[in-house]
Amino acid sequence: MEKNRAPRGGGNASRGKRLLGKASSSLAKPRKEAAGSSRSRKTSPEDEVKFGNRKSVFVAPEKRRRMQAEASREEETIQSRHASYQNRYQDRVRSGANLSRKRLELSAEQGEDLRRVPVRRGTARPNSAKKEAEQGMRLNKFIAHSGVCSRREADTYIASGSVQVNGVVVTEMGFKVKPTDQVRFDGVELKAEKNVYILLNKPKNYITTTDDPQDRRTVMELVKNAARERIYPVGRLDRTTMGLLLFTNDGELARGIMHPSSRIKKTYHVTLDKTLSTSDLGAIRTGIELEDGPVQVDAISYIPEAPHKEVGIEIHTGRNRIVRRIFEHLGYQVVKLDRVQLGPLTKKNLPRGQWRALTPQEVNMLKMMASGKKVPRDQAEEWDLE
Repeated sequence: MEKNRAPRGGGNASRGKRLLGKASSSLAKPRKEAAGSSRSRKTSPEDEVKFGNRKSVFVAPEKRRRMQAEASREEETIQSRHASYQNRYQDRVRSGANLSRKRLELSAEQGEDLRRVPVRRGTARPNSAKKEAEQGMRLNKFIAHSGVCSRREADTYIASGSVQVNGVVVTEMGFKVKPTDQVRFDGVELKAEKNVYILLNKPKNYITTTDDPQDRRTVMELVKNAARERIYPVGRLDRTTMGLLLFTNDGELARGIMHPSSRIKKTYHVTLDKTLSTSDLGAIRTGIELEDGPVQVDAISYIPEAPHKEVGIEIHTGRNRIVRRIFEHLGYQVVKLDRVQLGPLTKKNLPRGQWRALTPQEVNMLKMMASGKKVPRDQAEEWDLE
């Protein structure tokens, strides 16, 4: 009985060997896949969808066809757009060639050389100053550059016979003068000057005038070295008022800024002798009536983190002492008045009593606003004019 008993664990060992043999044989023989199985299916190139540098077939057929149709439509749109651009470019080239041919034929008939020399990028274009020196400057522009008046007003003076060129009265519009010509306006000789634009941060105790008979200090003393040209203050600030003051010899721009219809806003920092009540603040915001007519401010508010004696007021009207008179009408006295912004111009990096020249961008923005043109939204946001 003892001898016929199998060793302990022997049955399990032999059973393990049999299972191991079956597993090895199943690994050796390839498994037959069912017909129509996804593993045995061969994919064609048109079924493959590209995702960057990789390919994938793990997309439902309907979705794959839809994606391929969208890609095909996008490609057709790009091709048609490119063809449209190319056709438009060819049309411009053809029209330019036809126009150039007509100009050349006209020049051949008149015996003149009207061919235009192409200007490549990076090369200097013809200098307008040199062109004016050779061909002459329009008379109304010459008068405006001399600081007498604007071009439109100059046309009126020319038509009335107030202008002489080399001793002869000129009433012709579009008449051109050369640097060697002598121009007189009401008997006074004029000299054309380049336009200059200076911004001053005015301190207290300076009079805004070009000459004071009482020999008081004037703002001209602060900008005497700013330009060789004769410049004038645009508008005025009281003796005790501080802040931004513009100087220029551009009569057209100066009149545009000071015109009653001008929408160039001025912002003031006002300090009062007592706290401004909320009711008076609302009254000013709504509009008040002064002895010379109603006044409507553009904005008014308390200065943040400051006593309510300090307010900021924004206004575009240019009436005399208008800010002081607004508060005096309600029983307040202005202790300190500082103009902190003039249109797009601010006091940033401009200490009290110092001046600086305007940048071309600032000049263009001022001219745009003074002429009444609407400032584009992106530029208004950039210059904080909204």
